[in-house]
Amino acid sequence: MAIVEYGMPISLAEAKKVAERAEAEARANGWAMVFAVMDSTGHLVVLHKMDHAQFGSVAIAQGKALTALNFKRPTKAIEDAVAGGGMGLRMLAVEGVLPLEGGVLLMRQGRIIGSLGVSGAASNQDGIVAAAAAAEIKD
Repeated sequence: MAIVEYGMPISLAEAKKVAERAEAEARANGWAMVFAVMDSTGHLVVLHKMDHAQFGSVAIAQGKALTALNFKRPTKAIEDAVAGGGMGLRMLAVEGVLPLEGGVLLMRQGRIIGSLGVSGAASNQDGIVAAAAAAEIKD
């Protein structure tokens, strides 16, 4: 397995584009959501809450973004490990891990430039929006 490295942090301008793309996808599906974009150092760059999004989604979106960034993988992989039971359940003992789909890495030229956390609908719907928004990053 190749080592994935952290790269230069995402810029504010690019983070805004990711959040705007996420909002467009959410709006097209009729979902009120929250989007958190973090840079490759784990710092929040953009927090974007749509009108009528549930308040709890603010913390959840940030947690998903940080989980993806810290573990260098989409949160769906952690959700699947927990759902599989057995040794995957150990992830529940790790402080700060949100095993819920909707956290993705933002990549450029094979390096992590940031992450995106999406919350507000069902986890699989959060994942749909996250994937669409992550595609905004161009190599």
